[in-house]
Amino acid sequence: MSTLLNVPAGEVWDLIGRWNTLPEWHPAVLKSELSEDGQIRRLTLAGGGVLEERLEQADERRRTYTYEIVSGPLTVSNYKATVSVRDEGSAAAAVEWSSDFEAHGTSEEEASDIIRRIYRDGLDNLKRMFGAP
Repeated sequence: MSTLLNVPAGEVWDLIGRWNTLPEWHPAVLKSELSEDGQIRRLTLAGGGVLEERLEQADERRRTYTYEIVSGPLTVSNYKATVSVRDEGSAAAAVEWSSDFEAHGTSEEEASDIIRRIYRDGLDNLKRMFGAP
């Protein structure tokens, strides 16, 4: 999924590109705590669950990072996602959030709907924060 924002890509990346800032822009995340090595973030969710994610790769220059879910309440397994921000002109940015996963304990359609809702909530909040074309 993706969205366009009325702000330079660097400004968006300054917020979402830092591994521990999800609570600052995603309404479903109340708190994020990093492991000692900074590779695992433990997310406390608004619905009461806890999700652990591992940073797999980050590229500041390309404004992208990839992570995987280590544990949590989502009905997916083998989940790996990428978040990226790219320039769309001098004062606009595109945020992309994509993933691969397998449904676990539910249908593929239901699992995909859950992930899409999570992404949409975060991307919609970024539009509220930064404005959209």
